[in-house]
Amino acid sequence: MKTLSEQEAYAAMYAFLERWYRATGSDDVAALLGSMATLPSGGTADPALWLDWLDVIEAAKSGSVRTDLTLE
Repeated sequence: MKTLSEQEAYAAMYAFLERWYRATGSDDVAALLGSMATLPSGGTADPALWLDWLDVIEAAKSGSVRTDLTLE
């Protein structure tokens, strides 16, 4: 399996959310996609969002992201 670059993983997440938006019409997802959109300069519409993205990549690499379902 090929390892994705930060940009490729970002594009994959964007595509996933865009598909989710088309299925649900969620205004919240639409707002997130607007913030995530990339500009001609290569940055994101919301520059802080890219820094958040890099933080979660590091969290995932370190194994500190939990995806298991826990019911309380």
